[in-house]
Amino acid sequence: MSDLLFLSQRLPYPPNKGDKIRSWNIFRHLAQHHRMHLGCFIDDPADWEHVPEIKKICASSLILPLNPPRARLRSAVGFVTGEALTLPYFRRRAMSRWVAATMGRHSPTAVFVYSSSMAQYILDLPRNGERLVLDMVDMDSQKWAQYAERKGWPTNYVFRRESRLLHDFERRVSAHFDRTLFVSRAEAELFCRLTPGVNGRVDFVDNGVDLDYFSPALAFSNPFADGIVPLVFTGTMNYWPNIDAVTWFAATIWPQVQAQVPSAQFAVVGANPTSEIEELARRPGIVVTGRVPDVRPYLAHAALVVAPLRIAQGVQNKILEAMSMARIVVATPQAVEGIAAVTGRDLVVADGAEAFCSTIVDRLHSLPHADLGAAARSYVERNHGWADNLERLSKLCG
Repeated sequence: MSDLLFLSQRLPYPPNKGDKIRSWNIFRHLAQHHRMHLGCFIDDPADWEHVPEIKKICASSLILPLNPPRARLRSAVGFVTGEALTLPYFRRRAMSRWVAATMGRHSPTAVFVYSSSMAQYILDLPRNGERLVLDMVDMDSQKWAQYAERKGWPTNYVFRRESRLLHDFERRVSAHFDRTLFVSRAEAELFCRLTPGVNGRVDFVDNGVDLDYFSPALAFSNPFADGIVPLVFTGTMNYWPNIDAVTWFAATIWPQVQAQVPSAQFAVVGANPTSEIEELARRPGIVVTGRVPDVRPYLAHAALVVAPLRIAQGVQNKILEAMSMARIVVATPQAVEGIAAVTGRDLVVADGAEAFCSTIVDRLHSLPHADLGAAARSYVERNHGWADNLERLSKLCG
């Protein structure tokens, strides 16, 4: 077995949120063929209990704590250095020293970097024939541009600056790495369109779903009270696009839905809800669960799964997981970018508050929709099985 250095901005385990679902499946796949050397950070204290499990797979590792408030203070140095604030946020001398020592000691044949922010640890090291693969997943620079559109001065200035400088960095690293990957064909094409000259070095590996785990054939106890018609949103609830989606839905769409379907309940299911999200539970018909041991019971018993995202980049795992469980998903156009499902056959897309509300009400009044649920599951089976997608990864990584 050859050695492989794997760098990730977060511990790639457990697969309980979007970026870690992808990083864990890639890490586990590469570990079947390589001796793994893992360098990463932990920004969620709950992840420390999982460190022994992933260390069993590693030949060596450096796993450092990352305190978000302190990291935000460190990121301010970017205003002085003229670089994207994301880079000093994830910059630690201990990680730099460990990466250089690991490259020298083990001479890995390949380096796999998960997220552009971790590519800074490789850029200035001498090349020794190893293959360099970067999984940007999605264009973080474009996400900051979307943030800027929804913020006022001076925050929008900072976000526009971050978008511009981070894109400069993305351009630089894509020229340095042998292959740069994205989460979908659409995201790869977007990067090539906005970054001329990188086409031959850019490709994509679709996200997958654990089809046996997220399966409509499994039985789960109903977490909702009798007589409730639940609408479910899943996601990490300290992530701003999710916060924006849920607060917009709760303020703009939910009151109209509840007025027309009094038995409806909106369940916000996900870890780390901010105080703003927790406050929503004071409103009639809204439940905020916080972290749950398993999201599948909520999906399995959802009348509808909603994805009212107004800010989105890449592929939304929350949508693929719901579809895998044969749930009807009502989503905004932004939420389904990168998902090649057919609108009206595999899922439902509604643009704008009025359309979103009327679509939900119409669907709730005409339940059940077994054909649409079956089509959703079939789409995921055809396009998002991890086995096929990771086989593509092996070919791209060489």
